[in-house]
Amino acid sequence: MTANPVKNVLVVGAGTMGRGIAHVSALGGFATTVQDVSEEILAQAKANIEENLKKGVEVGKVTAEGMKSAVGNLVFVTDFEASARSADLAIEAIPEDLTMKRDLFERLNSLAPKSAILATNTSALPVGEMAAASGRPDRFIGMHFFNPVHKMKLIEIVTCEATSEETIETARRVSRAMGKETVVVKESPGFVTSRMNALIGNEAFRMLEEEIASPEDIDKAIKLGLNHPMGPFEMVDLVGLDVRLTTLKYLHKTLGDRFRPSPVLEKYVSEGRLGRKTGRGVYSYDKLKK
Repeated sequence: MTANPVKNVLVVGAGTMGRGIAHVSALGGFATTVQDVSEEILAQAKANIEENLKKGVEVGKVTAEGMKSAVGNLVFVTDFEASARSADLAIEAIPEDLTMKRDLFERLNSLAPKSAILATNTSALPVGEMAAASGRPDRFIGMHFFNPVHKMKLIEIVTCEATSEETIETARRVSRAMGKETVVVKESPGFVTSRMNALIGNEAFRMLEEEIASPEDIDKAIKLGLNHPMGPFEMVDLVGLDVRLTTLKYLHKTLGDRFRPSPVLEKYVSEGRLGRKTGRGVYSYDKLKK
């Protein structure tokens, strides 16, 4: 292939990850449709993307012309069937529930053009199972974006046995247009990043349980001693404690006892302490809670 065949990108799900993916897709020049069942969430996503683009202009990361073009590339809809029928690339960004994702890809397969590539943004779940459900495993791939999508540079491209080289190359090309670097990873539980991050984060909770140090000092030690840009507790509050717990449960089931979730993490999730999105996780964000 000498040219990128993808012109129309469909992002299914307008939550934190979906709106971030839509942001970089539109800024990368793709006609981008954001689909969600909720008009309210779509309105929030539109406002959030435009706000982040404005901030990008203010700090010199985005040109005024680039922002105008990106906003013009975006469409927000609740109509799933119509948006699926025009997609060259459909990227799923719904909650980390394997049954929901498989059902979604079955629907996409029945509606999207046969030439379309289907992609999942899962951070840990089995890409191969979703590929099988999609009915087009050769044109199925994992594209694991990172939060916040418009700032994080990496997309983890996850392949399964049937993924074609053409699909991998298209995913690379699309990622570059979105301003991202890529790594290609064979399907395995947690891939590279989620698997490593889950271990670090879970060990931090065990240290908290053992009262080895305060959350602030554990985060400070990791940032200054290991040169991580964020501490493990700052990271989990951003990602969501519920998301991390779901990942750990899956890794515990597939990879063994070293991934057994910390009781403190389970306790926080049961109490609704899910991180920034609820106003409280390991730390308190009351001022951010709406």
